[in-house]
Parts: sequence; structure tokens; C-alpha cells
Amino acid sequence: MIATAKRLNTVEEYYFSKKLREVRQLISEGKPIINMGIGSPDLTPDSTVIEAIQKAMFDDKAHEYQSYQGLPELRKGMADFYKNQFGVALDFNTEVLPLMGSKEGIMHISLAFLNEGDEVLIPNPGYPTYASVTELVQAKAVYYDLSDATNWQPDFEALEKMDLSRVKLMWVSYPHMPTGKNGNLELFEKLIAFGKKHRILIVNDNPYSFVLNDNPISILQVDGAKDVALELNSLSKTYNMAGWRVGMVLGNPTLIDAVLKVKSNMDSGMFYGIQKGAIEALKLGKNWFEKQNEIYTKRRNLIFHLAEKLNCTFDKNSVGLFVWAKLPEGITSAETFIDEILLKKHIFITPGTIFGSNGEGYIRFSLCVTEEKIQQAINRF
Repeated sequence: MIATAKRLNTVEEYYFSKKLREVRQLISEGKPIINMGIGSPDLTPDSTVIEAIQKAMFDDKAHEYQSYQGLPELRKGMADFYKNQFGVALDFNTEVLPLMGSKEGIMHISLAFLNEGDEVLIPNPGYPTYASVTELVQAKAVYYDLSDATNWQPDFEALEKMDLSRVKLMWVSYPHMPTGKNGNLELFEKLIAFGKKHRILIVNDNPYSFVLNDNPISILQVDGAKDVALELNSLSKTYNMAGWRVGMVLGNPTLIDAVLKVKSNMDSGMFYGIQKGAIEALKLGKNWFEKQNEIYTKRRNLIFHLAEKLNCTFDKNSVGLFVWAKLPEGITSAETFIDEILLKKHIFITPGTIFGSNGEGYIRFSLCVTEEKIQQAINRF
């Protein structure tokens, strides 16, 4: 047997990778599974985006290796997007780096800035990839608590009491995944001040800003944010392009150059046609977001009804692509609860525990399900 690297002992296979095998097996057995677990948009990109990738197939340069930094017009489109939507000025030549999905950016940033033994502040609950990538690069995950009591925001007094001497990086994600709690500029100002005080790189993962959110904001809106912050963003949820794998990282030239050093050794550029489609997507305006959110509002209202059927409580003011719901008193295991629903009602819901120990007692519903399917789920109860 060929031994695997020791680093694999520090991580598990991604929860959804394992669980979806079980779901597929149930489907193959003829079970009418309704999947409310995954945040993969079932809606389609705009027709102009599809037309752009189709037309690009006939360009002379379409099938060649592409620049590691992406097409200049793609970077310009991303910079314009940030200027138009957030009022943030970015130099598209030096402060914008397209990514093959923001998820790869988590790895690139970690490789660029973390040494073995460095510590990383990771939200609990939060996106599981922050912790797994931290372990893979042989840094140490240090969790900070988020809870309903703190409005799912960091407790800075508690953070200041920690030994921060080895902390190099802090992951944040607002609008928050999985709870849907929105951020605000006051929070971002505190984060930037905290990063400057302790020389910690603050990375805001920001893919949900435009889903059911009347107040999209960026951490880069804060004065001096570029000194200590990067922001990740994505076209996956905003423009229904999850499978296209188009993301971006934004920040000052020195930080972006460090990420590019890693990225340029990992891939050979994003496919030309995808870049052309992304350029068109970034041109879409207010009407696009309104149309998407009209659909998601109807779905969310039905999910609220389903959550009430399960005697769960939830925040109707949450934003993003999910509904985070608290289980009724007396239920001690979210995973046992959702497994029972999967087997008896053939509905897959995500247990909050996959996002950290503070997710115990919660479940998460995805809005990437048609109204018809959600109504079917309601009817099963």
C-alpha cells in the first residue's frame, strides 16, 4: 500500500460529498428525494451570458492558454462591479484577481500567507472549508464563537482576551453563512481596527450580498481596509453560475501579488468562453437582482411555512440563499433529526453541526428548490 500524506489525517471528506452519495443511493432505489441541502442555484444565467460563451467559441484565441490574471476586460468588469455596487474604487490591473471560484481562493490565500504552526481565527459556525484548508497547509485552526446572543457577530472582548501572538489570518463571512445574518459597516470597522492592532489579515468571504439583501456592503468600503483585508466574491450565487467557477479576490497590490504567486503555479488560466460570459454577467443591473429576488422571496416564504411545520423558529430578516432555523426544545441532535426526516419523509436538510459545534440545535434549508418541490415537502407533513 502507498501511504497517504499525513496532512490527510487532519481532514475529513467534505460532508456534502459523503451525504450526497447516500441521497443518490436513495434516489436510485426509487425514493422521491427532495434535496434542500445544497446551495447550488437551480435558476439559469441570463440569456446574454449564454450567448456570450456561445459566440466566444469562434474567437481565434478561445482555445489557447489564458492569462493567469484573466482577460483585462474581465478584471475591468469586476472593478466596475465593485464601484457600481459598493462604491469601492479598485485598480483593475493590480487590485483584482479572477479565480476559478472563490473556494480556490481560500486555498490560495492560505498557501500565500500561512506557515506551519501559524494560527487562524475561524468562525463557529462557519464554512467548513476554512478549517479544512487551514489544517491542510499545516496551520492551526482557532475557533471564535458566534451565537444568536451576539447576533452571530464576533465578541471582540472575548477575542482580545485570547493569545493572538501567533494568529496570522482571520476568516469572516458577511452576509454570514450559514445563518444569513447580515453585516454592517460598524462591524467591518471593528474588524479592520482589530486586524491593524494585531497585524492579522482579515478575509471577508462575500458571495451572498445580492440574494434577498437590500443593503449589500463590502469590507473594502471601510477606510484603510486595504491595508489588512482581502475580500472574496463570486458569480456563483449572484448570477446563477455556480458550475462555471468564476470568483475573484480583491485587495491591495502587495496582497494580490502574493496570491497570484500561488495561483500561477496551480492552473493555466480560466477558459476564455467562461470569461466572456462572466463579463456579460457583470454588466447586468438592478432588474436582474430584482427578478431573482422575487423568485427567492416566494421560495423563502414557503420554507418559513415548512420550518413552522417542524416547530422550528427562525429570523425572517436573514439574507442570502438559506434559511437557518432553530430546532424545538428537547431535540438534542440535529443530525439525528435530519436523518429521520430523510428516511421517513425523503427530504434532505442540512444539520447545523457541519458548520461547527455552535450549529448544534439548528438546521439549514436551501432556497435552490422550486416552489412546487417545497410545497410537496410541506404536504409530506
